[in-house]
Amino acid sequence: MSVFDGIPFFAGVDAARAESFGRQCVRKRYSEGELVLDFDDPSTDVYFIVSGDVRVLVRTAAGKEMILGDFGAGKFFGEMAAIDGAKRSANVTALTNAELLLVPPAVFKEIVLHSSEISERLLRLLTARVRELNVRLFERSVLDLRHRLYSELLRMSTPRKGHDGQAIVSPPPFQHDLAARIGCRREQVSRELGAMAEEGLAEKVRGGLVLLRPSVLEKRVKDAMNAAE
Repeated sequence: MSVFDGIPFFAGVDAARAESFGRQCVRKRYSEGELVLDFDDPSTDVYFIVSGDVRVLVRTAAGKEMILGDFGAGKFFGEMAAIDGAKRSANVTALTNAELLLVPPAVFKEIVLHSSEISERLLRLLTARVRELNVRLFERSVLDLRHRLYSELLRMSTPRKGHDGQAIVSPPPFQHDLAARIGCRREQVSRELGAMAEEGLAEKVRGGLVLLRPSVLEKRVKDAMNAAE
């Protein structure tokens, strides 16, 4: 059994190479709320999530934070430092008890460069992240608070089982987390969520925030984007 087993990114790694590389990697457990990485850390390992969830955020010099995303099992982070050797550009904290596989940069690059399949996998993942960041940057530049909130809730949601045309954000998001995602104050988020509820666009239920008419939110975001062009 290899330390890479169960991690999608490493699918296709030669068994002999996986055994050799695996001896250079370390599995580490983190408790809920524990710091995994901080800004400007000099470490260059790549972290692969075996189990649990982590949160990635950036912080301004003034201390303002923006959540970039939450990653679960099968995802990874820290690849930029492994590639360019620069200090860490984000903070990562365990949202739940988590187990991570720490892969040294030399091992990570050797695996990627040795396999065209894995190399393409990395390129596609990095491209997807750049596209998502570009979308969020554009939204921050042209959308007002209300439409940024709509867009973020749509991104966080999944179709609600048994309710055609509805979506749900589960578990329900904390208002201060939403504020950190879209760059505003918690009170502003609270006010907008209240307005959505009054308009029949959102409803709090046990275990989640239901988007009752996500198609309406999508159209409003699209119209706001078009109006800004």
